Amino acid sequence: MPLSPEQQAEIDTLRASPRSTLRTVSEGMERHLYTAHPVLDHGFVRVVDYMGDDAAITQAARVSYGKGTRSVQNDEGLIRYLMRHWHSTPFEMCEVKLHVKLPVFVARQWIRHRTANVNEYSARYSILDREFYIPAPEHVAAQSEVNNQGRGDTLQGDEAARVLEILKGDSMRAYDHYEQMISQEGQQGLARELARMNLPANIYTQWYWKVDLHNLFHFLRLRADAHAQYEIRVYADALCEIVKDWVPFAYKAFEDYRLGAVSLSAQMVDCLKRMLNGEAVTEENCGMSKREWREFKAVLE
Repeated sequence: MPLSPEQQAEIDTLRASPRSTLRTVSEGMERHLYTAHPVLDHGFVRVVDYMGDDAAITQAARVSYGKGTRSVQNDEGLIRYLMRHWHSTPFEMCEVKLHVKLPVFVARQWIRHRTANVNEYSARYSILDREFYIPAPEHVAAQSEVNNQGRGDTLQGDEAARVLEILKGDSMRAYDHYEQMISQEGQQGLARELARMNLPANIYTQWYWKVDLHNLFHFLRLRADAHAQYEIRVYADALCEIVKDWVPFAYKAFEDYRLGAVSLSAQMVDCLKRMLNGEAVTEENCGMSKREWREFKAVLE
């Protein structure tokens, strides 16, 4: 179950007791507060708290402007300018605190984004639930032949069924042993901090993750990308929908200048100029590696 009964009761209490405030409020984000958005089979993302909105970004940017420059651009235009020219500080004025439930192996990818504050559920103090991520059949795939950290074709038939049975069986068996080791019935019981090492990487953990908008955009640029691993990409996709409602101007600029944009190396730009001038540019005369050439062709196509 995504939310425990205790968590749901806390959410119901908070949503039933709204309070007036003098601080800046984003109406779009207010609709997301405390709501758990399901992700994968047992996971979720929910907003616990936030600070700022689109206006907070422009307000911070205009602090450094001289007298009489306030009306030079409207808020949306200014935000697009800031995003287009890679300004970061104004976007750091907005923050969000999230409660995320996710498989451990996804958490280990996620934690590589070190520009955030994290507090994770402790398996030293508490007993983890019997909840594991088991991929849907369409996401059980072979190793990619061109990308060492990616997937290839979907496994079919008996092979796919066998893999899924192994994942389910190993997960349940590991948890059975975990329970047996920590049990105090007729024995002292192994310490939880030791017993947890027997659990698989697909067991679910939870954490609070607080991050500013600039670093959240960096996370989304990498993890909402089509090349990101599916299991973390679906969390990024859920966050994109939340951010879109929170700071619509900033998110649209992010879509245009980051998420939907591409970066070209100096060699790629040179090849593009040669192509526009009518020259036949090939893998042999492009001056790039095979992989760079393949990526360049993918951009053009």
